[in-house]
Amino acid sequence: MEALIALVIGVLTAGGVFLALRGQTFPVVLGLTLMSYAVNLFLFVMGRLAIGVPPVISDAAQGYTDPLPQALVLTAIVISFGMTAFVIVLSLKARAELGNDHVDGHHEDSPEGRH
Repeated sequence: MEALIALVIGVLTAGGVFLALRGQTFPVVLGLTLMSYAVNLFLFVMGRLAIGVPPVISDAAQGYTDPLPQALVLTAIVISFGMTAFVIVLSLKARAELGNDHVDGHHEDSPEGRH
């Protein structure tokens, strides 16, 4: 099971990096989103998941689950949602002002886009 989760985290990270290095804004936004999913999954798995045990320590419980990774992931989900919304609005504004969605503002087909 650990190998499967490590593989999923690696695939999400590799896909996120690949998309974040693309030239258009929409793949960059998707790449950042995939990387945030990979980080959230990594944080969640680091809490050593246990099924059927409470997240608090009590005398009656046989064991407990660490609630800190769950709280960190919940906070990271909220922050990544806000940042994704901000980056989407920023990319839409840049597209409206520049006329294209290339990240450096120059399209490859235009004369000023060639170096």
